[in-house]
Amino acid sequence: MTAPALSYAHGASPTPLLGETIGTCLERIAAAHPDREAVVSCEQGVRLTYAELDAAVDRLACGLLTHGIGAGDRVGIWAPNCVEWMLVQYATAKVGAILVNVNPAYRTHELAYALRQSGVQLLFSASAFKTSDYRAMVAEVTGELSGLQDVVFLDDVAWGALAATPVDPDALAGRMASLAFDDAINIQYTSGTTGFPKGATLTHHNILNNGFFVGELCSYTEADRICVPVPFYHCFGMVMGNLAALSHGACVVIPAAGFDPAATLTAVAAERCTSLYGVPTMFIAMLADPGFDGHDLSSLRTGIMAGSPCPAEVMKRVVRDMHMSEVSICYGMTETSPVSTQTRKDDPLERRVGSIGRVGPHVEVKIIDPVTGRTVPRGETGEFCTRGYSVMRGYWEDPEKTAEAKDPAGWMHTGDLATMDAEGYLNIVGRSKDMVIRGGENVYPREVEEFLYTHPDIADAQVIGVPDEKYGEELCVWVQLRPGAAELDAAALREFCTGKLAHYKIPRYVRCVDAFPMTVTGKVRKNVMREESVDLLGLHDAAGVRTA
Repeated sequence: MTAPALSYAHGASPTPLLGETIGTCLERIAAAHPDREAVVSCEQGVRLTYAELDAAVDRLACGLLTHGIGAGDRVGIWAPNCVEWMLVQYATAKVGAILVNVNPAYRTHELAYALRQSGVQLLFSASAFKTSDYRAMVAEVTGELSGLQDVVFLDDVAWGALAATPVDPDALAGRMASLAFDDAINIQYTSGTTGFPKGATLTHHNILNNGFFVGELCSYTEADRICVPVPFYHCFGMVMGNLAALSHGACVVIPAAGFDPAATLTAVAAERCTSLYGVPTMFIAMLADPGFDGHDLSSLRTGIMAGSPCPAEVMKRVVRDMHMSEVSICYGMTETSPVSTQTRKDDPLERRVGSIGRVGPHVEVKIIDPVTGRTVPRGETGEFCTRGYSVMRGYWEDPEKTAEAKDPAGWMHTGDLATMDAEGYLNIVGRSKDMVIRGGENVYPREVEEFLYTHPDIADAQVIGVPDEKYGEELCVWVQLRPGAAELDAAALREFCTGKLAHYKIPRYVRCVDAFPMTVTGKVRKNVMREESVDLLGLHDAAGVRTA
């Protein structure tokens, strides 16, 4: 009797991995396509060719050298999407500094932690974004950070001076020659199950190759123009966007500092973009924009939808109404650079709305029994694990958490529950960890719970994800109040959290209870809480939305 096929697949590929640093890649592409546009920032009115981009990066890189930044030093960037963000990304890569991405939505509590834990020595920051006064927040936390030596605001004279540093070709070439593509080059913070974010540490090899192969599966060439409204601080923007474009000589179009549906549609039409990125909520907003029919989107061919499950009907409208016949679904996590699986342009639409695709080139995936660790037969549910060039070095200065996530054989344990079918297509069916994905942002309930414990009236709090038609999931918190405390409603809790937690971590729903549903061993039954919340909040329609 033949044993059933196991849930294992590897991405055999005739295309070799890139064995170079990001800085070397930029110089190679700039030499091959000097007059091709590399970046267009619509809101800033800036256009740079690859020759101009490389020259600007060299000036800033030499500014970092004269500033005393060494290979392996940490340099932070706290800003929305702009040309300066991209210059910092590539300049730090050329000098071997580790870029620390700071989420533009962070508040002081989160900002201080990220800068302290990573040991940032130099921070580049916008002055403000939306309702956030970055200058005031930076001033509030700098006294706590002994390692932070300097802050440069992107609209100050200090930035202008650094960005205009005369190039010392010998010094820069000498630094670049000392770097290896396996060097750590980037730290991205993911919400932590222990209440604190973890710094996923990624190398040139991790993220350059991931961007390159995502671009390969989108059939990118130097003729492509990729509209990137997703944030650069996340892998979606800086890897799947910037590095996919860089490695193919394509152009990045930045529609605005933050996502705006009308600005994005205008940019696609005006710049004749061939590719458009977004999480499902962005595509939903663009399709619903009052001016949608007035934009000529016929230049679009492809794009990527990722970050959270996509409703099937939305995907069909993107293909039909936005001309994105080759649109791709990607699945991954920050710790894997990020993409592990991707749909292909020749996959039938049903596969693109009903799966997360197949394993990517040069990557392995398997589905295991979370208890025994054995690979399960195809069709059975288990934990999604992945291995290959894309898996992070580890969590910054946290070997214990690294060992929990990455086993001795090099497999990254994602915590997601998945299935693999006979043809190798995968589906995410749940999460063995408690992570909530709200509009593409990963939120670990424990981090929010830890913060809520500081509320004077809250004795205990349990945060769960509940279905939401717009964001995929929303946060709901069940709280036990201290004796004598007044009833707590969502508005009061939101007021307590505002300014201290990023907006996407603030619970939308609040339920005050005397006790939580518990197992006989004393564990909180969050699955029961979720089911009850769906009933109490009337979220059955949202729970029934079919997603890929």
